[in-house]
Amino acid sequence: MSGNHKHTTVPEHMASSHRCYAGWTIERIRKDAAAIGPATAALCDLILDERAHPEQGFRACLGIIRLARSYGHERLDAAATRAIDIGARTYGSVKSILANNLDRRPSPKRSADDAPILHPNIRGLRFYN
Repeated sequence: MSGNHKHTTVPEHMASSHRCYAGWTIERIRKDAAAIGPATAALCDLILDERAHPEQGFRACLGIIRLARSYGHERLDAAATRAIDIGARTYGSVKSILANNLDRRPSPKRSADDAPILHPNIRGLRFYN
């Protein structure tokens, strides 16, 4: 945040801890998430689309992608599926799912009306702001 309490993407105004994310792009995050699996890609898309500025979701997405190093692609993608099912959209939630082995348990049953619709043609929340 800058001194006037608004978000900024000017590197000189960013904290040094935030500058390391400046080289990342939405396309790179989406590509890396898709390499892990479809649910991970969908979760990162949801995180990026829910923010007024997609850059605000970079840290969460990068953290989620980094979890593949510790837990592997298969488990991370299963955890992303569960996170989508329960409406979790944070790194901490996905890490908790993995740490508690919830990705290895069946998801609670949902009705067809409650299932999220994942399709590249759906605009998401950002379209209506």
